[in-house]
Amino acid sequence: MNPSYVSGMIVSMSDTSARLLALLSILQTGRDWTGDELAIRLGVTTRTVRNDMDRLRNLGYRVDSMRGPGGGYWLGPGANTPPLLLDDEETVAIALALRLAAGGSVQGLEEISMQALVKIQQMLPDRLQQRVTSLEGAVEPIRGRGPTVDMDLLLIIAGACSNHQVLRFDYRRHDGGSGIRQVEPHRLVNDGHRWYLFAWDAEQADWRTFRVDRISGAQPRPGPKFPLRAVPDVAARVSIGTATAMWNYRARVIAHAPAESLVDRLPPAVQVDAIDNMSCRLHVGSSSAAALARYLALLGVSFTVEEAETHRDLVEALRELSGLLLDAVEERRADQPREKARRRASSTRSGS
Repeated sequence: MNPSYVSGMIVSMSDTSARLLALLSILQTGRDWTGDELAIRLGVTTRTVRNDMDRLRNLGYRVDSMRGPGGGYWLGPGANTPPLLLDDEETVAIALALRLAAGGSVQGLEEISMQALVKIQQMLPDRLQQRVTSLEGAVEPIRGRGPTVDMDLLLIIAGACSNHQVLRFDYRRHDGGSGIRQVEPHRLVNDGHRWYLFAWDAEQADWRTFRVDRISGAQPRPGPKFPLRAVPDVAARVSIGTATAMWNYRARVIAHAPAESLVDRLPPAVQVDAIDNMSCRLHVGSSSAAALARYLALLGVSFTVEEAETHRDLVEALRELSGLLLDAVEERRADQPREKARRRASSTRSGS
């Protein structure tokens, strides 16, 4: 329950149990609270606040405090777990998150999420039961859009990331080959369909992205922790890495248009280098030369293929595509006289 809810709901609490629950709710926000602030929110005196803190400590909750200017109260880890107090919006958000997790990409998570959702629903008041039930009945996650990964594997990798331990594993490449990799794991990234490990590969002396569903036998290596490195934009690097990994064909073209006019229209995987105010170099790729030709045509700007002699297959694909487009125009022009003649004949028959 947020402090704003507490202050709005509680003006003066004479019931000790209810007041202690409200006090725990405020302390769970994770910040320090002065005695005066708590007294105002609970509608009691600062002496009552001090007495309530002693009651919480006697119940097994660790309430830390510091006197003097800048001091206050805060909730520390203790023997007892505070009751989880949620407002209506937080409760519905958790239920929705569990429902969506049921269609996620982690093996076994669907059953666990549904079990947790059932337990939460059993404890909900009637006003929230209806809202959560409506959500559950209306939301249908899309399944099967990506491979699933093992939760234990995710925990092993996450632990190595947190503890800065070198990770060794067998990795199956997209071409079917495999090999042992040893990396410095940094982050797990999920795009909603797949899980990726972003790590520093010492052998390649560069950052690399690995699909977690292709990792097996992951084991943290004993020994000293690896040093922290300056890390690039992880989300951007993974997005670019996953997109370019499917490029079987790559090329560079000079686009005869300002770089700023194309940047927002191109995916992050395409590198754009400004040449001058009216041209830029594009580092592009696709599954084949023919597919790249179609993609370039969709840009709607004139361009020149760099190193055309090297990329004869791309040049030939562009010529073939341009021929198809011209044929479509010429066929349309050839059909126009015949269509006009057909319409005149039809009009003549109708009038006779």
